[in-house]
Amino acid sequence: MRGTRPNIIFIMADDLGYADVSCYGRREYRTPAIDRLAEEGVKFLQAYANSAVCSATRTGLMTGRYQNRLPIGLEEPLVARDVGLPPEHPTLPSRLREAGYATVLVGKWHLGRLPRYGPLLSGYDHFWGMRGGAVDYFTHGNAFGPDLWDGDTHVQASGYLTDLLGERAVKVIEAHDPAAGKPLFMSLHFNAPHWPWEGPGDEAESRRLAEKKRPGAIFHFDGGSQETYAAIVTRMDHQIGRVLDALDTRGMARDTIVIFTSDNGGERFSDNWPFTGMKTELLEGGLRVPALLRWPGRVAAGTTCDQVTLTMDWMPTLLSAAGGSPHPDFPADGIDLAEALAGGAPVPRTLFWRFRHLDQEACRHGDWKYLKIAGETFLFDLAADPRERANLKGREPERFQEILELYRGWASQMLPLDPEAYTHGYSGRELADHFGVPPHGPG
Repeated sequence: MRGTRPNIIFIMADDLGYADVSCYGRREYRTPAIDRLAEEGVKFLQAYANSAVCSATRTGLMTGRYQNRLPIGLEEPLVARDVGLPPEHPTLPSRLREAGYATVLVGKWHLGRLPRYGPLLSGYDHFWGMRGGAVDYFTHGNAFGPDLWDGDTHVQASGYLTDLLGERAVKVIEAHDPAAGKPLFMSLHFNAPHWPWEGPGDEAESRRLAEKKRPGAIFHFDGGSQETYAAIVTRMDHQIGRVLDALDTRGMARDTIVIFTSDNGGERFSDNWPFTGMKTELLEGGLRVPALLRWPGRVAAGTTCDQVTLTMDWMPTLLSAAGGSPHPDFPADGIDLAEALAGGAPVPRTLFWRFRHLDQEACRHGDWKYLKIAGETFLFDLAADPRERANLKGREPERFQEILELYRGWASQMLPLDPEAYTHGYSGRELADHFGVPPHGPG
């Protein structure tokens, strides 16, 4: 992955399940723009998020390291305390900026509030989007007030938020001048398909939520449908298509890496097939995400990749493509995926997750996975049992103990769990309590 420095467009959906786009299996609707990336690039079949929730995964993306190394990686969502991504910490955009890139974030930040934290303090030259974790698609605010920003200034805009983000991303591409000598790095972080459950024609639902003004409305338990969810996802796909068209029109497509992925597994209306579990759970359904990369002429079109990947791999991979590297004082925990993208054989890996809600731990070692959730422990053979149904810890006690010790060794190097950190947990189990239905989970 060397040569002329490419432009980079990194597109991240919010709470999109593994099979929520048609190239990964959705049957109820089509996502032609995202499918185009699969047709013209590589589709990862074993991509994981750094966490089963938003801000923790975004910390891994920005730093190329396990989020558990920083206090912000222990808390989700960011509501009660003043925690965030330290401005002095090297990040993907700051390292790319040092390498000569113009850096832009369009969309969701969710890594800390002003005045101590923000995109412009962590490597982005320009920012247009939302700072919080969940924003209404029409009012562009949340329980704490308006949350649409141009740089460090509140702004007002009319329209469906997904459309506004797509339009802004197109304008960034149209304004980019390759002759100026600076390649472009743009993070396009949609809020879709995160709740509230509002499609492009659902202004009435937005008004209803605004009128409720009560804490119980924050998770939008009484809203949504499969039809609404399809409208949210397909509108995002439409805007991604506009971004790809803008690259074509400007003649930038061949010199641009485009990545599409999600920050964690899907929520209540998602399709996470063939996996069980959902957002906030360290079951595969809470961690597995779609991941696509297109780089014409450098990555073979219409291919698949079996390399096990984690969100934090994108930092060393993209820095390598740009001719840069992680800061020597903050070596990446992720790996450079260059060999995998070139068709190399998958490299066995050991990956770790920890989440305070439901006292969860997980370690994938090769094809084997240790999982602890809600006081129970499991050992799964993911190659034979990707749905995590057969608990093999009794049949394979030595293997179980080996992977448990690997997990404990990793955890001893991370920050300890913070008992004061707020970690939400509208998991399958809590949704089950709310609606009186059987919970997600193994068994």
